[in-house]
Amino acid sequence: MFFLVTDNFEEVLKQSSLHPKPSGLVLEYGTSGFRTNAKHLDHIMFRMGILAALRSQKTKATIGVMVTASHNPEEDNGVKLIDPMGEMVTPAWEGYATQLANAEQEDLLAALKDIIEKESINVSLEANVFVGKDTRSSSARLSQAVLDGVKALGGHSKDYGLVTTPQLHYMVCCQNTQGKYGAATVEGYYSKLSQAFSQLTKNASNRTDDQKHLCVDGANGIGALKVREMEGHLKNDLQMSIFNDGSKGTLNLHCGADFVKVQQKPPTGVPSVGNGDWGQPVAVVEENGLSRSIEINPGDRCCSFDGDADRIVYYYTDSQGHFHLLDGDKIATLICTFLKELLNQAALDLKVAVVQTAYANGSSTRYLEDVMKVIIKCTKTGVKHLHHAAQEFDIGVYFEANGHGTVLFSKAAEEKIQQLAEDGSISGERKKAALLLQSTISVINQTVGDAISDMLLIEAILAIKGMTVQQWDTIYTDLPNRQLKVKVADRRVIDTTDAERRAVSPAGLQDAIDSLVKKYRQARSFVRPSGTEDVVRVYAEADTQEGADALAHEVSLAVYRLAGGVGDEPQPLH
Repeated sequence: MFFLVTDNFEEVLKQSSLHPKPSGLVLEYGTSGFRTNAKHLDHIMFRMGILAALRSQKTKATIGVMVTASHNPEEDNGVKLIDPMGEMVTPAWEGYATQLANAEQEDLLAALKDIIEKESINVSLEANVFVGKDTRSSSARLSQAVLDGVKALGGHSKDYGLVTTPQLHYMVCCQNTQGKYGAATVEGYYSKLSQAFSQLTKNASNRTDDQKHLCVDGANGIGALKVREMEGHLKNDLQMSIFNDGSKGTLNLHCGADFVKVQQKPPTGVPSVGNGDWGQPVAVVEENGLSRSIEINPGDRCCSFDGDADRIVYYYTDSQGHFHLLDGDKIATLICTFLKELLNQAALDLKVAVVQTAYANGSSTRYLEDVMKVIIKCTKTGVKHLHHAAQEFDIGVYFEANGHGTVLFSKAAEEKIQQLAEDGSISGERKKAALLLQSTISVINQTVGDAISDMLLIEAILAIKGMTVQQWDTIYTDLPNRQLKVKVADRRVIDTTDAERRAVSPAGLQDAIDSLVKKYRQARSFVRPSGTEDVVRVYAEADTQEGADALAHEVSLAVYRLAGGVGDEPQPLH
């Protein structure tokens, strides 16, 4: 049994009084960490610095703390803890985070002792914590509070300053693998990914400048800053026009991956995309201070990052002005198709699986199962569930529909690919496929969903396959769908099973949903409680948009009547 030494006791108490907890404030550490208005977070940040130091002592490894609220509005902020291999912090420590965050000042040391005793932590060990932050105006102050917390416990910290969330995950993994995964620097991140991208695109013949060009919506966040830095490493392999770069717009306001996915329309701040002035020149300021005119035309590839650059979605507008979204499901399908082709060419027998949630479009699931013949695993919503499930296979491709995802290769799979790539006795197509697989592994950030890494992988696949964004879009056609939410008195009355696809309670709700689904063609629907507020989320899809809308409304009514709806009864969609 280990306890805080007296000096650290005093320092924690002294420093904690400078980061006071608002009386009565209660927050919960969820999949996305803590997230709320920035003015309430000073004590949270300080205490997460302390917790990260304890986690470092427990694991005898470097731990990461990222200050960001991702796709939330500018006035919010948040914090995420990163475990030794760059993964999200283990669930037990999510509970400790909540416990520590909500302890009143006079109970703080008792809460710390409780964690130390339960985990048998030797607090005399060295603690090392990496800290990063996004571009929010509150992030500098809040990241300093994290650093103060690490220092109060006698730990060592490294402040990486402005980085994307995936970059900090990457750095933590590099540090704890003694450089085997890469150099624990932003420069090392750029070098590894850009070199792998260059190796991949060498296999794409006769690419024109138009084919190399990509329009990027940076959500006025950290991703815009970092993809601009990445540009210099890509040379002529990829040419980007970066919009919503933070120079004048507001973070996540009417832009970014979450806005594009939810609203099903292009972001503001990207001139000529779906606003009736296709082909009009747009002035873009270059880093050297000069400007040039570009044209964004129907069918041009565009993508959007979210605020901390761990999500990405693609889209384009056709010649009739119709908007086309290529979300996480389309991205997973493209990547899976590419990997399966390479494995066949390399004659490698590796088990490939795609991990989805209940929100995955039914057309994507059917295509992957029936055409691609890959294993489909469905998990609860939340990337930590997908990441864990993907680790069960030789190659696990996971993407939430919102665009957060990556590809995981087992150690055994990586070794087999490396052995084949280095085998001097093979040549031709098999050798080429093995080398492509090796470069593919290097361009992927396996620690977490990463908009920059995913963007490079997608661009490389399209180039190698000679595909346009329209051709990618026609791999399968999404079923029309609709998402709604119903306010209830207590979301806990909803209990689900089968990866949240079926309702166990309240009694009669699932029977009602089953009956309603039978009224529509190619239909399905499910409900699940929100993780943060007293609402029930409703998802429905059918063969027509009218059918999906009608089904979503009828299921919402069933939820309202059987699960204690609050306020006015849900009205039909118009």
